[in-house]
Formats: sequence, structure tokens, C-alpha cells
Amino acid sequence: MHDKIRNLSLSGNVGFDSLPDQLVIKAVHKGFTFNILCIGETGLGKSTLLDSLFNTNFDAQPSPHNLSSVKLKSNTFELQECNVQMKLTIIDTVGYGDQINKEESFKPIVEYVDSQFEAYLQEELKIKRCIPSYHDTRIHVCLYFICPTGHGLKSIDLLCMKKLDSKINIIPLISKADTISKVELQKFKERINQELANNHVKIYQFPGDDDAVSELNVSMNSHLPFAVIGSNELIRVGNKMVRARQYPWGTVQVENETHCDFVKLREMLIRTNMEDLREQTHSKHYELYRKTRLEQMGFSDVDSDNKPLSFQQTCEKKMALHHQELQEKEEDMKQQFILRVKEKEAQLKEAEKELQSKFEQMKEENTREKKKFEDYQKMLEDDITEFNRLKLNYSTQQLSGSHHTLSLGTLGKDDPVEESTDESGCTCTKYCSLYTCCKLIKF
Repeated sequence: MHDKIRNLSLSGNVGFDSLPDQLVIKAVHKGFTFNILCIGETGLGKSTLLDSLFNTNFDAQPSPHNLSSVKLKSNTFELQECNVQMKLTIIDTVGYGDQINKEESFKPIVEYVDSQFEAYLQEELKIKRCIPSYHDTRIHVCLYFICPTGHGLKSIDLLCMKKLDSKINIIPLISKADTISKVELQKFKERINQELANNHVKIYQFPGDDDAVSELNVSMNSHLPFAVIGSNELIRVGNKMVRARQYPWGTVQVENETHCDFVKLREMLIRTNMEDLREQTHSKHYELYRKTRLEQMGFSDVDSDNKPLSFQQTCEKKMALHHQELQEKEEDMKQQFILRVKEKEAQLKEAEKELQSKFEQMKEENTREKKKFEDYQKMLEDDITEFNRLKLNYSTQQLSGSHHTLSLGTLGKDDPVEESTDESGCTCTKYCSLYTCCKLIKF
């Protein structure tokens, strides 16, 4: 790298003075993208103002007032003016400010803005990128619609703009400016600017570094926030049809600078500073998001000693750190596995002891029951043996029954016969051969 750059003069025309023309031709052929985020309460005329800005009708549907949270609705349109094509995306915040608790109203908006930055970052980080053909959805400008109360900003306005001022270009607008007088409007603007300054809210300032438009931009910065009016009605005023709002007391013309700041807004937003808004989005807001995200991923331009660090060195360092973390996690998982195995073994041993104890108990109970049944079996066998013995005796006595019959025959005819009734109900006489047997068997 040379310390000094030499200036040379050309002896004739070379042709690189046509580079601006080449860029213009290429840009016109490619087309442009512009994304507008409209934030404001339902019914402040956001859709009507955009119709007036681009002199068309986007056919926006009315938004309901009963949503439980803020929803972002995105619509993309292809516009063409002369030979210039533009892909315009309008994002509306449906239900903003309609909830009773408005503390979380800004969160869906912040998340949406970050998600568009993240999508572009992921496209940049791809090995095979398609940036030239990629549809850029990053927000280039935020039109923040302020309710024309005349008393200053609401808390939700300050909170939302404070959360977004480092992410997007904010242009505050006083909507429906025809509802307050000129004197009230001027005081309202001063109060808004004072509150923005006191809360350190940074709004977009039109650049003053371009000599061609610096004077105009600086003068327009003093008119912020713009007091605007929108209308979809064309009313004849004099010899021409103009966008206006008809009232019983007169007509308010949208493009009349004595009635509102609509022309100033259109001049600054579209005709003068649209490219600066796109550039500020990429070089300032997106770069800040990209820097933060890459730092979160572990990337840095310098090492711990504040020395320059290449991307390759950063990747190698990050891979080594990641490998070390994986090893630590692997060792930790091994230790946890060993601990869990030990715990499981202890549980299984405890369960085995319980089962062994139950087995011993059941074994003892079984032994007792077995002994009991064996004793009962022995008793039954003894009873059967005794019964068989008695049966045998009885059979023997039956065989000797003739002796008893002869002895009974010696009794006199009129001799009394004694009968005995035992507990079994037997009524045999003493001289009956069955008497003794009955007493023994105990029927």
C-alpha cells in the first residue's frame, strides 16, 4: 500500500465518466424496493394518507378495534412511474393502542423489525448468496402517527419510539391536522419536540451534507413533526380536481401548503430523501444489528490484547472453544450417567432386598401352613384308623349276635325291659347286642 497517491491528468477522453450513467441504467433495470412501517392507533387515517402520498388506492381493509394484541399486516405492491419500477411494501400495525393494557404494544413491532434484519443477515451469511435478487424486507422508514389531542405525546408513543429509534428511521406525523387550529398546532409541535428531547428519543433528521438539498433539508427539519391530512375524495376547486376534505365551513386541500404539511412530507420522503432513508437503514441501523448479533455469536475484530483478528482466526478460535465445550459436556454427561447408574443399582439392590425379605416371609408362612396341614392329615389318618378298628369290632360283635339272642330268650315274658337313650338318640336296651356298639361308636 503506497503512502502517497499520485494525481495524473488525461491527455484525452477515456470514457469512465459514463459510470454514473451506467449505474443509473443498471438501477433502473433492477428496480427499487421501499418499505414503510405505519404505526398509530386505529382510525388515525394511515391508509388514507398512503393513498394520497402515492396517488393511488391500495384498497386497505378497515381494521377492527377488538384485537387482544397488536398484529402486523404486510402488503407488497408493484408501482411504476415513467420507466422506474418500485416494489413498495406497506406494513400496518393492526390493533395498535386498542388494548386496555398497552405496556406490551411495542413488542410485536420490535420483534418484526428484528426479524427482517435477521432474515437479511442469514442471507448474507450463506455460502451461496443471492443478495442482488433477494427481496429486501428491512424497514426503511417508520411513519409514526400522533393523535391530534393538542396536549402532548401519550406514554405509549414515547415508549414505542424509544424502543425503535435505534432500529429504524422515525418520522413523526400529526394526523388529522385539520381538527385543531393553527395556533394550537404550532404549540402542539413545540410540546412534542420538547418531550422527544427530554426522553432522548432520536427521530430521523433530513441530511444536510448534500449541497444540492442541504438548505431545503435543514429548513424542513424545523417543521417536524409534519401535520398532515389525507383524502381519497377529488373535489373541484377552481378549474382543477384536487384531493380535499369537504366540511360545512369550507374545504381543506391536501396539497395546499397553507392547510397542512402534506406536500413537505411527500417532498422529503419520496422526492428528495428516499435513497438516503434506504442508505441509513443499511449502513446505520442494519450494521448496528449485525454488529450486535455477530458479537453474540462470538465474532470480533480484535482479540483480548486489542490486536486485529481475522475472520479465519475467529472461526478457528470459536471452533476450538466449541470443541472444548463439547468435551466438557461429554465429560459431564458421562459423570451424570455414572451417577444415574449407581443410583439405579442402589434402587435395584434395595428392591432385591425387599423381594428377598418377602420371599423369606412367604417361605416361613408356607412352612407353617405345611406343618399345619400335615398335623391335620395325621389327625385324619388317626381318626380313619380308629374308625376302621371300631368298624371291625362292630363286625365281630355282629357275628357273635346269636349268643345275645339266646340270652334274651331266658327272660320272662312279663319281665320289664330297660331302655336307655343316650345323647345320640339311640334307644337300645341294655340287653341289645347293639347297645355296646352304639355306645362305642356314638351315633
